[in-house]
Amino acid sequence: MFFRPLLDLFFPPLCHVCRAFIPEAGELFICADCLDKVTFLTTPLCTICGAPFATDKGSDHTCGACLLHPPFHTCRSALLLEGAVQQLIHRFKYGGRVQLALPLGLLAASALSEFCAEAAPDLIIPVPLHKKRLRQRGYNQSQLIAQVLAKKLKLPVEVGNLRRMRWTEPQTTLDATKRVANVKGAFAVRDEKRLEGKRVLLVDDVLTTGSTMRACVEALRRAEVSAVAAVTVARGVQP
Repeated sequence: MFFRPLLDLFFPPLCHVCRAFIPEAGELFICADCLDKVTFLTTPLCTICGAPFATDKGSDHTCGACLLHPPFHTCRSALLLEGAVQQLIHRFKYGGRVQLALPLGLLAASALSEFCAEAAPDLIIPVPLHKKRLRQRGYNQSQLIAQVLAKKLKLPVEVGNLRRMRWTEPQTTLDATKRVANVKGAFAVRDEKRLEGKRVLLVDDVLTTGSTMRACVEALRRAEVSAVAAVTVARGVQP
């Protein structure tokens, strides 16, 4: 293509991670070397919550926590929250780099396509931000990820029905116990009839303890959805 070299001269395709020039950038804009360093979460995982097991051998099975207290929803994350992935999400979430929603969403869609197909959702709902935090940040990172997934999965995104009803402290500053208390009762569904009997794909950027997801799921259960499958781009593995 005649104009391609000219475009590369003025707008060189650079890797989002290391800033190396990549002529065949595609949609990801992540070079092969950096992509090789990304850890995808694969078998063996908990069949319910998606937590990876310490060993890299064996098959998927239910973890002890889910055997004791089976949750209403299933969950999967695409990537391990470390290195380049942690760097990209931090830039995306706190640095205003909204363009990173595309590569992060595409990586999630690729890794989680089978899980999403099996979940057979009717619609996608992103984890909402409180209106104060939305004004501060200017965008909801989970909504941007959800829009990328929606395009790939050919599903509608429902925004504004699941709401964060009260201000909560940033979860990153709290331990696991305080995280649960921080978001307990923080979410509600505005129009429950719209969701009654629906299968929901709940989307967030990162899962750590899962307390935010569980609080959202409780609100969705009150709306009598038939099932919830939750997905996140990345997961921080607890020590």
